Amino acid sequence: MTVTPLRVARRRPARDLAAAQEAAAAFLTALGVDLSADSLADTPGRMARAYADLLTPREFRLTTFPNDEGYDELVLARAIPIRSVCEHHLLPFTGVAHVGYLPGERILGLSKLARVVELFAHGTQVQERLTKQIADWLTTHLQPKGVGVVIEAEHLCMTLRGVQAVGATTVTSTLLGTLRDDARSRAEFFTLAGLNHR
Repeated sequence: MTVTPLRVARRRPARDLAAAQEAAAAFLTALGVDLSADSLADTPGRMARAYADLLTPREFRLTTFPNDEGYDELVLARAIPIRSVCEHHLLPFTGVAHVGYLPGERILGLSKLARVVELFAHGTQVQERLTKQIADWLTTHLQPKGVGVVIEAEHLCMTLRGVQAVGATTVTSTLLGTLRDDARSRAEFFTLAGLNHR
């Protein structure tokens, strides 16, 4: 059995944590936060490191295997945790992604579905784009017969500010190939993802 590895990373400008820390201090000071208190003295550095973590995905090796057995049923990873940052307010949004595909000639190492979600979730995002990027990427690199991605997330920019709609969840979906064109396959995807029983 042959394995096809591919090192995956998103190109990003180099990060400068020292400059980010200075900018965070200036930002907090401009908003009236007194950084002279002992408990706040290290906050700009912590803030810079926290955002660096939220905005930087880890590299991974994409591993695919020949579909020697000709498996042609849905493969689905349900409730993959996501955390991302809304590009409009730079506040986090968190939730889960349900990602499935109908195999073609190759199958994917299961942990890699979560890695692909993480790849695109880390960074400034909008949920609609994130959903489509995951589906498009899997279609390009795996060439399955169909791909389905549904994301359910709570956005702090919606629950902590503005309308303050606490508990509101946003749901987005992208269906490609057979999962878009065939009603039975589409229904199976939503049922297995647990989206038809609410």
